[in-house]
Amino acid sequence: MRSVKDILETDVLAAKTLNTDLKTRTYSDQGSTTDHQSQEPINHLKSAATFKCPTCQDRGIILAGDVAYPCSCMRMIKMENQFRTARISRVLKDCRLEKFKFDYYTLDKADKTHREGAAKALNAAKGFVEECKQNPHALGILFTGPVGSGKTYLAASIANELIEAQLQVLFLVVPDLLDELRATYKSDVNEMDLLDTARTIPILILDDLGAHNYTDWTRNRLYSIINYRMNELLPTVITSNLTLDEMEDYIGVRTTSRIIQSSRIFRLTVEEDIRHQMYDEREGKK
Repeated sequence: MRSVKDILETDVLAAKTLNTDLKTRTYSDQGSTTDHQSQEPINHLKSAATFKCPTCQDRGIILAGDVAYPCSCMRMIKMENQFRTARISRVLKDCRLEKFKFDYYTLDKADKTHREGAAKALNAAKGFVEECKQNPHALGILFTGPVGSGKTYLAASIANELIEAQLQVLFLVVPDLLDELRATYKSDVNEMDLLDTARTIPILILDDLGAHNYTDWTRNRLYSIINYRMNELLPTVITSNLTLDEMEDYIGVRTTSRIIQSSRIFRLTVEEDIRHQMYDEREGKK
């Protein structure tokens, strides 16, 4: 697994280098030329169909006389690089707040508590996104609730919409982060570099702060991240299946206290695990 340091050191804003591992995109008007295209002779040995972007012929720029400006394909590449830098997994890239489904919270029509809790959490997520666009020191959010209640979906939706707004976001799964920090003892990666990245990124999302096998060492690292971000007023979104009392037992009173101080807290509940409901839908059992 690539380290946080390696990913964030990648020049995601490079306008002249195309990543060869990107999926081939479909562009409109593939066979056409525009008034802005270069008047340079076309290499007939390489047809337009072989270019990922026939408009600029994979150069990333379009020439108009003596003026060069970025091709529109570079905006797509920049966005894809931002998603990789943010560590958004493939399965979470399509999460959006507008796609949030309340059907999963209304199995029991008489009990509205699940839906009401989900509505509050969704509104908080929308408000957080809008505030972050205006204020780099927005208050963070803690989503709690049982497994399969939609916490990660909301956190990933927040990340995706902030990335699309050109904001810097880092999405970390807590067990993976702790494993990577432990691995620094057997690699050339500097532990402090990893910690500094998590502490100083403008918007950090910590997914699955759950009942893991924490040690004093891992508790201290989590405290270091949370405490720094609280003091610097940097917003953090956290998801956890722990109650606040359980959180104190697992990660410590100091860290939990700082999460409470720097976050708004919302609890999501469901009658049945959403992943189970999605499985039943997919298999035609509903």
